[in-house]
Amino acid sequence: MEGGSVTLSCNSDAKPPAEISWIKKENAVESGRIYSISKIRSDHSGEYKCTSRNKYGEKDSDAVMLNVMYAPRNVVVILNPSGEIVEGDSVTLICSSDSKPSCSELQLVLRRIKAQLLDLDRVFIISSFNSSHRGRYYCEAQNKQGYQRSASVSVSVKESSSSLIRVTVGISAAVVLTSVILVFIIGLLIRRKRVTPSEEQKHRGSGHKTVSKSPHVSSHLCLSVLEGE
Repeated sequence: MEGGSVTLSCNSDAKPPAEISWIKKENAVESGRIYSISKIRSDHSGEYKCTSRNKYGEKDSDAVMLNVMYAPRNVVVILNPSGEIVEGDSVTLICSSDSKPSCSELQLVLRRIKAQLLDLDRVFIISSFNSSHRGRYYCEAQNKQGYQRSASVSVSVKESSSSLIRVTVGISAAVVLTSVILVFIIGLLIRRKRVTPSEEQKHRGSGHKTVSKSPHVSSHLCLSVLEGE
């Protein structure tokens, strides 16, 4: 375990007694029959052997492998493409970590929603990105030695050009419809003002209800405009 200690011992049968040295990756790292490492680190991992030497010759021992186990570290989320994502695009999220043994649990998290990564490459693919996928993502890595969480990355969604065109067309249609209704109302009001007193008296005398009907029509149209807004 990283942070622990290990002792390597070398035994040799020689006369006169042999000098002992320790070799790691063809490099001498220590001398003496006992090689002790305290506060062991991951870079101490590798193959070790001892060499026994006197004036009559030398001989190497068989190699032994030292494996140092450690908790996850350097955990990061890699986003491709990065930054603002266009709606409908394919997005790849990669959870990367350094650990030994490999993480028994490695997952990508969006807010409080957890999604297991899809394969051994620790890759999570969203084939058609939309607004429901936006937010902050981070990665959690865990093995028997410990746990680490990555810093989060923020992902935003940019509407596609087709969506923007639909919105623009919808707004333009609403503006045109509102303008037509307003012109119609203004025309009714102007027509009403042009009615002469004699014509109004004539309509009253004949019992025609055209004038009394106009306010209701105008009120109904105004109400429709307000409701539409």
